[in-house]
Amino acid sequence: MSEEKENKEGKESVDLKGNKELQNIKELGIPNLPKGRDRIQILPIIGQIEGHGVLPPQTKTTKYEHIIPHLIAIENDPNVEGVLSVLNTVGGDVEAGLAISEMIRSLSKPTVSLVIGGGHSIGVPLATSADYSFISPTATMIVHPIRMTGLVIGVPQTFEYFNKMQERINEFVVRTSKIEKDRLRQLMLQTDELLNDMGTILIGKQAVDEGLIDEVGGISDALKKLDELIKNR
Repeated sequence: MSEEKENKEGKESVDLKGNKELQNIKELGIPNLPKGRDRIQILPIIGQIEGHGVLPPQTKTTKYEHIIPHLIAIENDPNVEGVLSVLNTVGGDVEAGLAISEMIRSLSKPTVSLVIGGGHSIGVPLATSADYSFISPTATMIVHPIRMTGLVIGVPQTFEYFNKMQERINEFVVRTSKIEKDRLRQLMLQTDELLNDMGTILIGKQAVDEGLIDEVGGISDALKKLDELIKNR
């Protein structure tokens, strides 16, 4: 009878753990928060970056209120030695994306980023925020100016606000990559690549040639580089 009870309790414990894992995947997009045995933490930045507004439930999102405590937990965990951020994002909320980028950049642990599908719009500073960045050969990055959506008041103050916001993004990208500021502006203002919009599409090695990304590579390259940065720390 006692053995049967122990088996039942053990099964319930496994089920509870499994349900918790599924809940974390559903809510956070990650299997769990940092654990002591995890030397390298994976930070997925997938879909659209969600800021103060809640996006429709059918939209795949990265929620900044989930990413921020995850980054703080990583910084506070002495067992975590490095962070690999994996990006496939169409962009999204500018303020939230820039905030996450600054937090990744401020980590004391070595960081490596890998763009596997797309690193568009605010995904550009998210990719360059790491100590070293990779892009897969077929992945794309779209560099374009801030887009105005919703109610916009046509006054000089509105233009000045967007101009300052754009300068904040440009300054961060230039500070965290090898691209020149004038070249970044030139790519943003190009008019012959995007339909009804300004900007430039960079595919794989083109992003490296422009100085936005450090190297073309994949998972094994990113993990090897992260291990190298950890050893040299």
